[in-house]
Amino acid sequence: MQGIVEGKVAIVTGGGSGIGRAACAAFARGGASVVVADIDAVGGEETARLVREAGGSALFVKCDVSQAADAEAIVGAAVRHFGGLHCAFNNAGVEGQYAKLIDATEENFMLNYRVNMLGVWLCMKFQIRQLLAQGGGGAIVNTASDAGLIGVKYLGQYAAAKHAVIGLTKSAALEYASHRIRVNAVCPGPIRTPMLMRVFEENPKIGAAMVAAQPVKRLGEPHEIADAAVYLCSDHASYITGHALPVDGGYVAT
Repeated sequence: MQGIVEGKVAIVTGGGSGIGRAACAAFARGGASVVVADIDAVGGEETARLVREAGGSALFVKCDVSQAADAEAIVGAAVRHFGGLHCAFNNAGVEGQYAKLIDATEENFMLNYRVNMLGVWLCMKFQIRQLLAQGGGGAIVNTASDAGLIGVKYLGQYAAAKHAVIGLTKSAALEYASHRIRVNAVCPGPIRTPMLMRVFEENPKIGAAMVAAQPVKRLGEPHEIADAAVYLCSDHASYITGHALPVDGGYVAT
């Protein structure tokens, strides 16, 4: 992946841990300057530090992607500090509550809506405005999920939000294709992240069941999603837009 996004400026939301941290490192190795955005200041600053220690260029911006002012501020920081914007990986997300539909709470539904759907929409809104202001061109990748492609028992609110992310991705791709702005999504299967480990700790049987259900019989690693996102943001993917790419060890093919 070295040099694949050389000279570009990339935003990564949810960059403080897991897939987001791996993506920040991957964009930097590919030659991009990286805006690390996260609600977790400690994790976000650590990611930015790790990127800089590895020889990359990174800036941390504390943000809540469900707030329009924060989503706009991320883009503003990219322009002020790095001179523009070329690509974005809208990865911030929450898992919410693991429960049957009839037992799930309204609070959990709204949490999934605000972060997993509204946050992606707000980030794209301000990112695309900036790309258009620069004359067009650029690439956006949104983190959806296998749960955005199929139904998932006991995670209905999460699945609904991730289905919505794919709908937003495809709609934006069609709207802005003529402006040379590509919009795609990655759909991770179960990935070894802090978020998934929390689910496993609360429900130990889920972990064994997830691995058993995977054709490759293992969890994915954060760098495997990160590499897919960087590729989709690169010129190597110049004819790919409106696509929801499963990165899941073959799970949705079963």
